[in-house]
Amino acid sequence: MTQQDNLLSKILLGASDADIPFAQLWQLLNKLGFDERIRGGHYIFTKKSVEEILNLQHKKGKAKPYQVKKVRAVLIKYQLGGQDNAPL
Repeated sequence: MTQQDNLLSKILLGASDADIPFAQLWQLLNKLGFDERIRGGHYIFTKKSVEEILNLQHKKGKAKPYQVKKVRAVLIKYQLGGQDNAPL
């Protein structure tokens, strides 16, 4: 398993939302085809086929837990990152 696969599994399991490195989450969203723009400390991710906008911030190098939950909800809702949809 690659680092991206491990991160995706960790996010989907939801067992450690407070321990997700922001840089890895940022890389994952970019690999999944999200467009990014930055406004101050806010990293805003959008994707044409996804109606939600993901607004992420980091705290001491980690993603905020409630934002990881939102990313998980989007990944599940749109079935992103699975073997059939977006190879990592």
